[in-house]
Amino acid sequence: MADRACAKITWLNTGRLTDVAVTLACWSYFLLVFLFFFSPFYLAASISPGSEYLIQRLNRAFYRGFFALLRRIAPRQQWIIDQGIGDIHSSVVVCNHLSYLDPILLISLLGRAKTIVKPVFFAVPVFGWILRRAGYFPATTNGPLAGLMLEQMETMREYLGDGGNLFIFPQGTRSRDGSIGLLNQGAFKIARYCRAPVYVLCIRNTERLFTPGKFFFFATRPNRINVRIVDTILPDCRHLSLPELNARVRQGMECCMHGIAGETVPGTAAGAETL
Repeated sequence: MADRACAKITWLNTGRLTDVAVTLACWSYFLLVFLFFFSPFYLAASISPGSEYLIQRLNRAFYRGFFALLRRIAPRQQWIIDQGIGDIHSSVVVCNHLSYLDPILLISLLGRAKTIVKPVFFAVPVFGWILRRAGYFPATTNGPLAGLMLEQMETMREYLGDGGNLFIFPQGTRSRDGSIGLLNQGAFKIARYCRAPVYVLCIRNTERLFTPGKFFFFATRPNRINVRIVDTILPDCRHLSLPELNARVRQGMECCMHGIAGETVPGTAAGAETL
């Protein structure tokens, strides 16, 4: 019994040290790889024609590198990614939100992407500059950043028509228990205004790897991270009201979160219908 207890303590200590090492490696990637490798490309892109497009592509490359590193140094994390996500274009993407990993994971998966960001992040040195140059916009219509929000909205139809994507977490904040909270209807209004498809994505278990409010990654804990498309709503029909659309998106996310594999929303054909 004592030997078993000692072995368990040793395993816990080793696991903790591994979590610390993985955390340091991840933060080192963000600081050092950006500073010594990516920063010259960002500077060159910022003064080039089509800088928004170039910086979005750089963002994707940067975060794909991060997740490639994470997969290598945290092998107990199994990643199951819907391959169709990389083919999404000219669409509004809505997704549940569990961890700070979620937005950068979507950036790494989508070919071109903008998103809505908390205004406070625009004041962060360097990071705020990248947000602006990438065409991201603040979640506010008041204050000094209101003009940036309106500017991006005015060009949204053209951006989506040119193949870009806008992804939004309609819950607005991270879920602490995995439940789907109230969904803001802004994403659905944008999709209707721009006559763009809505893709409903569901992320599972990112909070088990990087828990909200925690500094360290829990890399040694066995985990299966899943990202998949649970519904597609096409733009050429008006029979769904905003509350009905809200309910349908919620139902798709909840089916996924409860682990109902392959579940589609009742009344749909192959998970696709019109908006």
